[in-house]
Amino acid sequence: MTGKNAVDPLLRERIIAAAAPLYGDDGCHGLDHALRVEKNGLDLAARLGARPDIVSMAALLHDIGRAEENESRGKVCHAAVGAEKAAAILARLGVDEDDIRAVAAAIKSHRFRNRHDRPQGLEAEILFDADKLDSLGAVGLGRAFLFAGQVGARLHNSDIDLAQTSSYSREDTAWREYEVKLKRIPGRMLTRPGREEALRRREFMEGFFRRLDLEIYGETTR
Repeated sequence: MTGKNAVDPLLRERIIAAAAPLYGDDGCHGLDHALRVEKNGLDLAARLGARPDIVSMAALLHDIGRAEENESRGKVCHAAVGAEKAAAILARLGVDEDDIRAVAAAIKSHRFRNRHDRPQGLEAEILFDADKLDSLGAVGLGRAFLFAGQVGARLHNSDIDLAQTSSYSREDTAWREYEVKLKRIPGRMLTRPGREEALRRREFMEGFFRRLDLEIYGETTR
């Protein structure tokens, strides 16, 4: 990749080295996740004419504040903490101040829960979409089952009333995560290609759960 705003391979490696200890061994939101988000983001950036360097830096650093959020049991926002940490890292690495601000702003808004924190600018929108894409499709299924295993959930439970289930319980299965949250993601995407890919990945997940129902119950329940 060449050009003024191309991803600098050496800088990228230095960012990864700085970020890796902060991600720790979180199976769902670790460095592997960040690298997949970077790939998603660069694919979208190429299609939309965004700056790949900003997208790459933001993706690699977007979840480095999760340890603080987990330790505070959600009282601390990992996006806000991550933005501050990312800015400090990039400043030490000699990144341009304007670029640092763009990266930090994208990271701070990548959760996007309400109109007040909506991502501003194409690169920020791409980071949001790239992050959400990693929750869908085959990768999304893998992450959902991984998390379910971490909390001790059952393999599958589409035969029960979701209203009777709760998070971090034996019934917090991959299917529950899909029904409660993941299937709604395409409607929240901010870019057209991001939305199109999200729909494709959601369709794959639907087919998987229909097959899982068939193998477990003998007929589809949904």
